Amino acid sequence: MNNLRSAPVSSGSDADDRAEAAITLGMLNAVAGNAVVTQRSLARELGIALGLANAYLKRCVNKGYIKVTHVPARRYAYYLTPKGFAEKSRLTAEYLSQSFDFFRLARGQCHELFTLCGRRGWKRVALIGAGDLAEIAKLVADNHDTHLVGLVDPKATRFGRLAVARDLGALGEIDAAIVTDLREPQASFDRTRALLPEERVLAPALLHVVRQRPPLPTESG
Repeated sequence: MNNLRSAPVSSGSDADDRAEAAITLGMLNAVAGNAVVTQRSLARELGIALGLANAYLKRCVNKGYIKVTHVPARRYAYYLTPKGFAEKSRLTAEYLSQSFDFFRLARGQCHELFTLCGRRGWKRVALIGAGDLAEIAKLVADNHDTHLVGLVDPKATRFGRLAVARDLGALGEIDAAIVTDLREPQASFDRTRALLPEERVLAPALLHVVRQRPPLPTESG
C-alpha cells in the first residue's frame, strides 16, 4: 500500500462523524461489488478528492476491512474481508436509522419487490429479519396479491400477527424470501440463498446486498 497517499481524516463534530461514516460506507459498497476499482474511480464515484479517497482506503485497509492484492501490470485489486462485510452492514443500519428518506425509500423498494413477486407468480413470501424494514414490508404487502407466510429471525419472539420462525424450513413451502434484516443484511441474504434458488431471494436496494461477490484475486509474486 505504499502508493496510497496520506491525508488527514478529520473527526470531531457529529457532522464530521456522519460524513466520515458515509464515505467509509460508500467505499465499502463500491469495493464489495467490484474488485478492480481504482483509487481514482473510487474518488470519482464518492465525489471526493483523490487524496481523501486514498486516505480512507488506507484507513479501511489498516482496520482490516479491505484486502489489497497485487495483480499483473502493476495494478492492485481490492476486496472486502469478512470484517469489512460486517462493518458495511453496521454502517448501513446506522445510516438508514438516521435517514429521513428511510420510510420513503423502503416503501417504494418493497413495493417494487412485491410487484416482482406478483409478476412471477410467487404468492407465498417470507420476510428475513425483524425490525423497521420488516414492519414497512408488512404494510406494503397488504396492497399486493401476496401472502406473507411468516418472518425468520432467531432473535425475535413476536412480530404482530405474523408467524415467527428461527429458520426458513419451519415456515413450510414458500415461493420467495425478502431480506428485511437491517442488522446483518448480507449474512441473512447469504444464509437464505443457500436454502432457496438465488433468483427467489430478494432484498431492497437500500440494503446494498451483494448478490455476486467478485472472485478473490490471485496474488502474484
